[in-house]
Amino acid sequence: MLVAAFCGLLAAVVPLGQLADATSIGTLFAFGLVNVAVVVLRRIRPGMRRTFRVPFSPLLPAVGLGLCLWLMTSLSPVTWLVFGCWMFLGLVVYFGYGVRHSRLAADTPPGKK
Repeated sequence: MLVAAFCGLLAAVVPLGQLADATSIGTLFAFGLVNVAVVVLRRIRPGMRRTFRVPFSPLLPAVGLGLCLWLMTSLSPVTWLVFGCWMFLGLVVYFGYGVRHSRLAADTPPGKK
């Protein structure tokens, strides 16, 4: 109910174009991170079981990241400002609460944190 109320309030106050831009920058950022993660994980964990293959790696992920960044540059400065604020808020919540309460943190052997 809280999420529905928040979304309804947001939709009532913020123009649809700005909401669409905010959604676009978040999605493009996430896709860019996936492209980076594909290359990084293949370098630091080469023996890890893969459920999919990436042709022409690392060239194709680099092109994907470049296209995401290129599309992000077409968004307005206001969109970038809002994105930066949400990213900052998300990092504060993650490092203030999420890291200590993560299941991954609980699985880490003592002395390895």
